[in-house]
Amino acid sequence: RRKLRTDVAAAFPNLSAEQLAELIPNKEELNVIKIYSHKGEAVTVYMNNRNPILFEIERALYPTVYTLWVYPDLLPAFSTWPPVLQKLAGGADLMLPGVVVPSSGFPQVEQGTLCAVTLLGNRAPVAVAVATMSTAEMLAAGMKGKGFAVLHTYLDYLWEHGDKSCPPTLAPLVTDSAEKESAEDEEEMEGKEPVLSFSTDPSQHVDVGGLSLKDSCAILTGKEELNEHRAADGAEDNNAEVQQEAEDSRTPQEQMDALFNQCFFHALKCKVKKSDLPLLTSTFLRSHMFSCCPAGQQLDIKKSSYKKFSKFLQCMQHQKILQVKELSKGVESIVEVDWKHPDIKAFAIPEGFSSASAAQDSKSEDREQAYHAPEIIPLYGVSAKMIPLFQESGHRKGSILSSSEVRNIIINYVKTNELVDETNKNFVKVNAILCDCLLDKSEQDEISHLKWDDLLSRCLERLLPLHQVTFFGQEPIVRKGNIEPIDITIAQRSSNKKVTIIKNLELYGLDPQCVANILQQKVQASATITPLPGAKDRVQVQIQGNQIHHLTKMLLEEYQLPRKYIQGLEKAPKIGRKK
Repeated sequence: RRKLRTDVAAAFPNLSAEQLAELIPNKEELNVIKIYSHKGEAVTVYMNNRNPILFEIERALYPTVYTLWVYPDLLPAFSTWPPVLQKLAGGADLMLPGVVVPSSGFPQVEQGTLCAVTLLGNRAPVAVAVATMSTAEMLAAGMKGKGFAVLHTYLDYLWEHGDKSCPPTLAPLVTDSAEKESAEDEEEMEGKEPVLSFSTDPSQHVDVGGLSLKDSCAILTGKEELNEHRAADGAEDNNAEVQQEAEDSRTPQEQMDALFNQCFFHALKCKVKKSDLPLLTSTFLRSHMFSCCPAGQQLDIKKSSYKKFSKFLQCMQHQKILQVKELSKGVESIVEVDWKHPDIKAFAIPEGFSSASAAQDSKSEDREQAYHAPEIIPLYGVSAKMIPLFQESGHRKGSILSSSEVRNIIINYVKTNELVDETNKNFVKVNAILCDCLLDKSEQDEISHLKWDDLLSRCLERLLPLHQVTFFGQEPIVRKGNIEPIDITIAQRSSNKKVTIIKNLELYGLDPQCVANILQQKVQASATITPLPGAKDRVQVQIQGNQIHHLTKMLLEEYQLPRKYIQGLEKAPKIGRKK
């Protein structure tokens, strides 16, 4: 207790000795509890008279809103519009467009200074935040960008550990005559107008600074409500900007953490039944959480702060939402869920929810209708060496022919020149033109007859290879050379990890990014797009693990591509027999 008092005095030098003794009394009961944020961070909370008064994260002390209601001037305060409280309670940081600039100016703070956030018209703080820039930098930035990183707010889990009281109404400090006149006018209006109230939605479940929140009722006086209406028109655009910037201000990792929390509670509330338990954690993620992911977003545990799904579930277990056990060696299962837990009960399914799995099913149907395997026809061009053989049929250098056209031209040439062997019609006599066009120099003195099949194959080999690709609903495209197959290879990475690399998808009208997204959803592994070495404007898909089984099903069954155009399917992992 003595050490805590010393630490508090050092952290908050504005507190007098009497206030310090009142905050941390010598004889009254002082409890210490430990809670975990949604990010898995350990938070030490100091309780006095059943209310949390301080919390500690990484050896840094912060006051709770309960403490700030008793000592409202403990921290430099910045005001915001009352409607912004809902955004802060929704997990947003405080953006500078939402900060009200007082006529007396802002308090002077530096980057990293601990600050209080109040609502316009009430000096009682509703949030504890850290300034992301100094006062001078805020003004220099034109009051745009993120101003404060919010740590704790009224209505969050920390507040719920106390008596759940509402903020007191503390009159703002009037610093000049203009504000005094404004205050007097408002008092007159308050005497004439009925008292109004403002409340937030009690069923909404939100996250702030990694601490779970639940909205409750907050009563404002008529004076505050009048101020709110008076400022609403001017603040409406600002609030929209605040909301947008607040969403953008979260790091990709924080956004992924929030997405995992949303899908987790959605799955428990709507997908999992008691009869499903025990439930493999892998099945819970793949079959339940993935189906609750909003359309256009993807769950990727590697991009979250947890890095492993087991660590995420441990965090949920710390909050006593569920219980995970290892029923068999190395295989974890969810064995118990507390469906009466406040977080599950308070979770509200997002309006107009369209799950990624439903969207994926829809996209799959669209894909079946929209994507058709291209029609690929091998073609042949007449080369300079082969002109003598084809000029009788009216073709010249560069003429493009199909294999059947080449066959017919050769047959007609042989019959016209009476080159069929009279004793054995399976053979064709080699004349001077056939000798020059089809035989190597070493063969010209040795070979006088060729079989029909040999004749035709030699002819096709000596023509220029081309191919025609016809995509559904488009004009045919003729390209030089033979079409490259979709190439699937397995590469070894560090720590003996394997990755599957897929090349040449674009040649078959497949979008590599779309294929990567679908594979990532199916196999729950990280997939990336990288430039294809040695090829301009081409990319390759790289996905963790040997995923050839899934690729085989996708390319052959879903996309209906012929097997001859896919190279590397034989590298699929062998399914061994369990001993």
